[in-house]
Amino acid sequence: MKIHGALSRKLLSDIIAPVSHVAGLPKVLGPISIVFMGIGAIIGAGIFVLTGTAAALYAGPAVVVSFVLAGLACAFVALCYAELATLMPVAGSTYTYTYASLGQLAAWLVGWNLVLEYSIGAAAVAVGWSGYFNDTLASMGLAIPPRFSASTGEAVQLADGTTTTAIANLPAAAIVALLTFLLVQGTRESARLNNLMVAIKLAVILAFIGFGIGHVSVANWQPFVPPNTGTFGTFGWSGVLHGASVVFFTYIGFDAVSNCAQEARRPQRDMPIGILGALVISTVLYILVAGVLVGVVPYPELNVAAPVGLAVDRMGIGWFAALIQLGALIGITTAILVLLYGQGRIFATMANDGLMPPMFSRVHPRLKTPWLSQILIGVIVAAIAAVAPIETLSELVGVGTLFSFLMVCASVVRLRHLEPHMPRPFRVPAVPLIPVLGILSCLGLMVGLAPMTWARLIVWIAIGLVIYFTYGRSRAARRLSAGPQSRE
Repeated sequence: MKIHGALSRKLLSDIIAPVSHVAGLPKVLGPISIVFMGIGAIIGAGIFVLTGTAAALYAGPAVVVSFVLAGLACAFVALCYAELATLMPVAGSTYTYTYASLGQLAAWLVGWNLVLEYSIGAAAVAVGWSGYFNDTLASMGLAIPPRFSASTGEAVQLADGTTTTAIANLPAAAIVALLTFLLVQGTRESARLNNLMVAIKLAVILAFIGFGIGHVSVANWQPFVPPNTGTFGTFGWSGVLHGASVVFFTYIGFDAVSNCAQEARRPQRDMPIGILGALVISTVLYILVAGVLVGVVPYPELNVAAPVGLAVDRMGIGWFAALIQLGALIGITTAILVLLYGQGRIFATMANDGLMPPMFSRVHPRLKTPWLSQILIGVIVAAIAAVAPIETLSELVGVGTLFSFLMVCASVVRLRHLEPHMPRPFRVPAVPLIPVLGILSCLGLMVGLAPMTWARLIVWIAIGLVIYFTYGRSRAARRLSAGPQSRE
């Protein structure tokens, strides 16, 4: 008997059937483009900012170990993503995987929480982009008036020394609008732009490592693990762990590459290469940058807004500072691009399932993109970026990400039990050990979140439940009744 309720789930055979997913998305992405999508999402402002913060306040030179630990936690999750992306090479990412393993309600909550990671995350990164962009313009004498480059209501100082309140952060909204336009124009075109920007960003990072190695003072690495101050999480090995939870958020976005599965030319081969390749390359670069950074500048001095820029100043290479600024600006741009891309695909998939208005699953006949879904996301993210401060946005992003990571790990274990005979082109080794380690890693990081963040999550989930039971549940049931797609 078919049950179209909150616990109904999609069969794998129905998910991978041509009629079950967003039709019309062309297969235009190869493994290099997918790897670059992942690197574009992972390596953003974090490598230029959080590396110094974690070293100065928590881990000292052992921040390189913090990156190793955070990368290891992500590796458990990345293996799970790789198995599910090849098992279900369709759009939707964690939302789709949860629908197949834990049912409709769980899938809705995952999709709803992915809004925190992708949409709110893109808005937060756009606000950060605005800051870098304004600094770049200011260095050329072309600064945007403060009232139009800060969050609504924020106190800003004018050129004459008086204080007023900002109207809106127009640069943040503008970059979201521009990237949304590019994404609507086509996946191939967007991927080419992303590949170019990632190549420039990698060249800048490698140049920093290359120049910096010659200016490293081994004395700055001593003591490698500074003694604990008496407070848990402030230096010592507890500080290394605390640092890992901080730098973990530099990895946010690597899961967005799983949304490429339906548009990958050979998803069974390309998706594991893309997901795991992007994570490995990014982790190695993070470790090298962190090692050079704490070797050039004593770690207590790195709690500044631009620690990499400080290191370049210490190297005495004046012209390189402008290149670092360019690399940071491009790095942030690629992160926004990939997050907007991922959210657009998830919304289109949810609309195709009836949980969102069906118009958002439409693919443009000429551009071959879910254009209405992408425009909706662009408008929402641009509006949020224009009015909200980055601190509030950043607090919400991490909890949504950890929730989705946890559900992916649980989905692997559940699907191995429910549908053990389905062919799996890529298999997570040592199941259930690896997924359980991924779940424990996520829970450990979630425990460290501030109480206010948990309160916001509870409110967000409550809003999602109201929307599901008043709108999504009945419409999804009608959608499922049209074909053999569910069972309990």
